[in-house]
Amino acid sequence: MKLSAFFIPIALGLGALPSANAGIIGYGICQTGCNVVAVACYAAAGYTFGTVTAGLGTPAVILGCNAALGKCSAACAIVALTPTP
Repeated sequence: MKLSAFFIPIALGLGALPSANAGIIGYGICQTGCNVVAVACYAAAGYTFGTVTAGLGTPAVILGCNAALGKCSAACAIVALTPTP
């Protein structure tokens, strides 16, 4: 049996299925929202976002901002993987 005789009907059948686009625009909007909140969190603590390196002397409030940003960004992955019409 030739492989092309096997795979061509499968490829045609799968091609006929309805498709969905990943929410890449939604993902970008979500990431932007996360970063806006992180900048606001840093500003409320009196720091500038992007200028503090994580180390032993990092204030706890900055570590909290970073943890919140990480959780928010992880939630955005769900937006990217969820099919949208």
